[in-house]
Amino acid sequence: MEGKNQSMPIEFYMMGFLSHPELQPLFFTIFFVIYLIALLGNILITTIIIADSRLHTPMYFFLVNLSILDICCTTAAIPVVLQIIQSKDKTITFSGCITQLFIFSSALGTELMLLTVMAYDRYVAICHPLHYATIMSRKTCILLAAAVWLLGFTNSMIHTSLILRLKFCPHNIIDHFFCEIPSVLKVACSDIYINAVVLIISDVLLGMVCFLLTVISYTYIISAILKIRSAEKKKKAFSTCASHLTVVSLLYGGVIYTYIRPAFNNDPETDKVMSAVYSIASPVLNPIIYSLRNKEVINALKKLMERILP
Repeated sequence: MEGKNQSMPIEFYMMGFLSHPELQPLFFTIFFVIYLIALLGNILITTIIIADSRLHTPMYFFLVNLSILDICCTTAAIPVVLQIIQSKDKTITFSGCITQLFIFSSALGTELMLLTVMAYDRYVAICHPLHYATIMSRKTCILLAAAVWLLGFTNSMIHTSLILRLKFCPHNIIDHFFCEIPSVLKVACSDIYINAVVLIISDVLLGMVCFLLTVISYTYIISAILKIRSAEKKKKAFSTCASHLTVVSLLYGGVIYTYIRPAFNNDPETDKVMSAVYSIASPVLNPIIYSLRNKEVINALKKLMERILP
């Protein structure tokens, strides 16, 4: 019987952080504050960019897409985590779990590819400034954004469809704080070999290949920066690149570790930490690293505040 056709309703019991019951109020507070920061930060960035015509450039267009994806990631994961921590009933329905898994994996896969596109955008801007307007035209940017959203959705649809073919017992214990592909596969009652193979292939393409392309882009960028004569401009450029690469490394490292390793061994506690890095830390850091440290965005924010509070 397939999971969706079984006569008894399927439920998933989320263990979350039950190994530390005394810390449940602290975990709730931390997740709630982080969610608010990520949500408000990304909404603010999106509002600033849309409101200021000077920021209607390819770089900021992709930043809006990144902010929307971060909102999707955190909203798919954290509210359910808060509910599970607060409630005595730690269960989530099969349909609720699959919906959360689909939305989160769609946003995550899309974000991996979008970061690669953003790195390419910076490469063209720094290494080929005279051809930037031609290469990164409005049409090209829209096509690139549409492509990464479509590929992310398709990738998630494939994994979700394969999971729906599996058998699940009526009651399942997931040693995690939200539903994502590796944690759900661990409790399946049927063979997950095909799922594991497809998961590894997907992770190699979306994780390792995208990360490699991002690193190559930044290698060329850093090479161009080294040719800058001004020590101050060189230092500023290196600082920005280092910040971007830090966020990229955290995201890609966590995803590659979590999505490839389950095929070989299992360490639930480490999985929770790594999942928290890319599902919670990255959406909080992205607005700070990519936007709020940018003078153009700060000036646009001041201008927006002057309109609202004359």
